[in-house]
Amino acid sequence: MEFLAMAAETPLARALIASSTLYLLVNAAHILGIGMLFGAILALDLRLLGLAPAVPLATIAPFLSRLAGAGVLLAILTGLCLFSVRPLEYARNPAFLAKFGLVALGVLNVAVVHFGSGWRAVLSGGKPTTALRISAVLSVVLWISAVIAGRWIGFL
Repeated sequence: MEFLAMAAETPLARALIASSTLYLLVNAAHILGIGMLFGAILALDLRLLGLAPAVPLATIAPFLSRLAGAGVLLAILTGLCLFSVRPLEYARNPAFLAKFGLVALGVLNVAVVHFGSGWRAVLSGGKPTTALRISAVLSVVLWISAVIAGRWIGFL
């Protein structure tokens, strides 16, 4: 755990601790990233599950996927900044560990989907496969659970 204690001594961590305004802005960017990720991925997953069939998947899937990717990148980068302020506390918090695990599973699910033939078929105008629909349900469950775990952190 020594290496985690060093994270709190970085210039970025010290700046976040010293400036409530900077901390507020990084926290707001974290929430924005989560909103981008969850909003885009939920819309995409619901479309994969058959909601709004008039909206062509081949048209919206690439956009929503990139938006979700930008959101997860922003959320992870700002999350690491926020983590650096109290790394030892977070590393011992079961809700943080659950959130971390759920985010990792969510990202893994995205990778499995994007490297699968079902995703390529959807991008070419095909219908979602059963496996792709199962991944969409899993995605919704994982990302909602990650958001809940994230909110739970402050209560433990």
